[in-house]
Amino acid sequence: MRRILALVGLPLLVVAAGCAPASTDPSGGGVGDPASHLEAFRQRAAEVADAWRPGPDWTSGYVPLQDPTVLLGDPGFTPDTEQAFRAGWYREQHRMSAAEPADGTIRFPDGTLTVPLVSALDAYQQLDQGDPPPCPGRPMDPPPGSRPKPGSTGGPIVEPGPDGSLVSPNPDPDAPVSGTPASACVPLTVTAVRLGTAPVRTSRGEAQVPAWLFTVEGLTAKVARIAVAPGAVTAVPQAPASAEPAPDGVVGAQDLSAVAGTRLAWRIGMGACDTGGTPLVEERDDVVVVGGAVTRATGICTDQLLLRPVTATLKAPLGARPVLDVVTGAPLVVRPL
Repeated sequence: MRRILALVGLPLLVVAAGCAPASTDPSGGGVGDPASHLEAFRQRAAEVADAWRPGPDWTSGYVPLQDPTVLLGDPGFTPDTEQAFRAGWYREQHRMSAAEPADGTIRFPDGTLTVPLVSALDAYQQLDQGDPPPCPGRPMDPPPGSRPKPGSTGGPIVEPGPDGSLVSPNPDPDAPVSGTPASACVPLTVTAVRLGTAPVRTSRGEAQVPAWLFTVEGLTAKVARIAVAPGAVTAVPQAPASAEPAPDGVVGAQDLSAVAGTRLAWRIGMGACDTGGTPLVEERDDVVVVGGAVTRATGICTDQLLLRPVTATLKAPLGARPVLDVVTGAPLVVRPL
């Protein structure tokens, strides 16, 4: 089981990590006994790779290995828009159709698959994770009826003032508005949507998948939400439970942050007082196993999990090979930083 205690409210440990080639000896990383850690990792990685037995859907169905919300290019984030994107704060000023489109086609490197699709309204409702919380100086949420509902054309959104009374839109765009914060917690505004495709890493390699492409005010890239109906999506298989704990000094990978050719980036989970944090990779023709090496702290330490980004260069492009966590044996999903 992954260590997940005390993650809430804990900032990620973002530190520089060197790029290591596949099956690299972690010497020089300050991790205590590099040879011992590397050998323990290789033994565990061999067990994980040998135990990997995915079902038939792995090579014939649609098994996505990344989040269903995809940015199609550089969004040109500001601090405010990035915060809103990561939190899923949206509002719409475009009518969202509830009509289900005709079946779509997923194009894999090894073939195609026809799948049912969800409506633009369903995709938007999956994308929208609610309104931002109140921030110092930010107007309160409008009362019912002042914000258009999903699917309506709506009109100008009239926000209430800090005391709850409605404030009319400022007629002079250059004049300051009383109560407007310097850095507002505001949602992203969707101004248009169309059906298209988005690249998605799957169990069969990178596929072009039907997606609803949302035009968002203030962003320079479309926000895509995968349009495949839930019934056509196969969940990532669970790894068989291991009877043995992870070797001392070997830690697991939490997720992938980037896959590009032979470059692989992931996050390892470290204790708050652990030191080191060297990437470890075991590469096979059909599977890649990743983790990290650390020196465990001695004495009393808080029970926290810190995430450290690391990278490695593979001997060959990853292609359709799954990347497995050395501790749990589970396939890792891409979740960009």
